[in-house]
Amino acid sequence: MNASGGKLAPEVRAILDAARDRPGGETHLSVDSRSFPAAVAATADAGRVPIIAEVKPTSPTTGGVRDDDPVELAREMVAGGATALSVLTEPKHFGGSVESLRRIREAVDVPVLRKDFILREAQLDAVESDLVLLIARFVGDDLPDLVAAARDRGFRPLVEVHTRDELTAALAAGADIIGVNNRDLGRLDVDLGTFEALAPEVPDDVLLVAESGVKTTDDVRRMREAGADALLVGTAIMDGDVRQNTATLTTPQ
Repeated sequence: MNASGGKLAPEVRAILDAARDRPGGETHLSVDSRSFPAAVAATADAGRVPIIAEVKPTSPTTGGVRDDDPVELAREMVAGGATALSVLTEPKHFGGSVESLRRIREAVDVPVLRKDFILREAQLDAVESDLVLLIARFVGDDLPDLVAAARDRGFRPLVEVHTRDELTAALAAGADIIGVNNRDLGRLDVDLGTFEALAPEVPDDVLLVAESGVKTTDDVRRMREAGADALLVGTAIMDGDVRQNTATLTTPQ
């Protein structure tokens, strides 16, 4: 495996090191997944912005810990208009768990993305979800096999990229849902121009998600104008009233 793609910030390196040690599931999953593309299309047809709202108790790039019941947070996000949910299952650095994802998916009727640092096939079997995140920089040459393994289980893989080379690798692996992360995992800084630079190179038949750095309705408009079919938003929703924050970002200005 050729993972990491160069220098990583110490916080990210620690997350990756911890991920290598986490076990996978004992049973090969078979998931009847909810359709994320259909949910995005339905939201757009209703005149709203498709938002993946993220249940993120904490992270290395945010201060403090949100200790509300994750199920209640998820319900509030859906009530605010979230098209889908992203649920952190990384325990050590983000306060997530597979049990939280399991409970949330049982409580809502929207697609749920498992956001974690999956490095090998067995880790796909830890918990059922509708989508799984695969980070191109971390899995390297294993990306095509992991995309295929995810689909074999019924998951829809969302492949995250940050550079042109990673985008090329994602397209070669057959990814049809791609997230462009505006955060540089080497320096942890955020630049919305990253999405704007890569979006024109993504084929029209690929569902494109803008990730990281979206804080305001102006940011939402900027990413949508650049070609985002959906946006993944964490901190800007978790910081305060999650229902109201979600509703604000999903309402066109």
